[in-house]
Amino acid sequence: MKAVELFAGAGGLALGVGLAGFKPVAVVEWDKWACDTIRQNQARAYPLVSDWPLHEGDVRTFDWKSISGEVDLVAGGPPCQPFSMGGKHRAHDDTRDMFPATVEIVRTLCPRAFIIENVKGLTRSNFANYFQYIQFQLEFPEVKCRRTEGWFEHFLRLQAEHTSGRLHGKGLAYNVVPTLVNAANYGVPQKRERVFLIGFRSDLGVTWSFPAQTHSEAALFRDQWVTGEYWERHKIARKQRPQPPENLDSKVKNMRQRLLFECTRPWRTIRDALEGLPDPRSPAARAYRDHSFQEGARTYQGHTGSPIDLPSKTLKAGDHGVPGGENMLVNTNGEPRYLSIREAARVQTFPDGYVFHGSWSETMRQLGNAVPVALGNVVARSVAESLLTKDMADLGQHRVEIRGVA
Repeated sequence: MKAVELFAGAGGLALGVGLAGFKPVAVVEWDKWACDTIRQNQARAYPLVSDWPLHEGDVRTFDWKSISGEVDLVAGGPPCQPFSMGGKHRAHDDTRDMFPATVEIVRTLCPRAFIIENVKGLTRSNFANYFQYIQFQLEFPEVKCRRTEGWFEHFLRLQAEHTSGRLHGKGLAYNVVPTLVNAANYGVPQKRERVFLIGFRSDLGVTWSFPAQTHSEAALFRDQWVTGEYWERHKIARKQRPQPPENLDSKVKNMRQRLLFECTRPWRTIRDALEGLPDPRSPAARAYRDHSFQEGARTYQGHTGSPIDLPSKTLKAGDHGVPGGENMLVNTNGEPRYLSIREAARVQTFPDGYVFHGSWSETMRQLGNAVPVALGNVVARSVAESLLTKDMADLGQHRVEIRGVA
């Protein structure tokens, strides 16, 4: 199946999409450093990326009509700064808002499906109308904004089309499913909340829902504070374990009740993610690429890092660094240290063989902008299964029709 990757960054979502069985016919990214990361992995003949048709440049200047044949999937995460919690919150007034360009590409390529990812901030109440406007544009990409219209007038016109139901089955239209997810609930060792907009072309008649969660905080709590299995697995002696949480008995009862309704594995922690990886201060770390120790980590109010026995905080890529200490881990003895590039890559579920181009701060920016590979794969695999199921059903119907003619 053919895919197009927009705003590819260092390749997190694109790797997940590739692992789901899609083959990219265009991978577009404007940032030179991120492109250099992909090119460096291509030079090393890294699987999946070695034959990516990478284009360094703006998605708005790429010749999308040069892509021939049907595209099965368009995937990408438009720049999140217009909507991020740490940004300036300008949304449609921000020149970095690439949702209009994304809609234009969907209109041109008419893919069978799309996967669009962005920050949780997009779902905030003060962006409510614009978030719905984005969904309506993706639902009806052929209903263009007129020259005399502002975005809100266009939004109202799209609302009318949505409620009328006229365009589904007539022209290009998509069934769009918005979902807010926490990456930790899908096996990523990071509490990273993101919104996904998944769309299937309405003429396909695909029935789809977001994949069920596979991991939970309650299951991690059980393994740490009820059975102790977590500490035993990591060979952590009792005296080296952190103090149990306050009101443990009532919390255990609450977690047990939650687990009655769940069939999930425990959240993965930073310790889980770093298993088998030597401390970056040890001589053994030299055997690992991108695994150098960074001096100077410290905690203070509002800058506390991530406890090693929980999923990481959301890795970030801010203009002024990471004010919450998201690029630090804190050991059980209270000692903070910066994550190495390789450790941050594991938190983002990049494979160990995937390397990064640039300094520590530049690479951490790339990682902070990335979609976790494992989360991207969960979503893309679900989309692929739905498309393949549709293809198999169509093939079976075609065979029945041929036998009927014969």
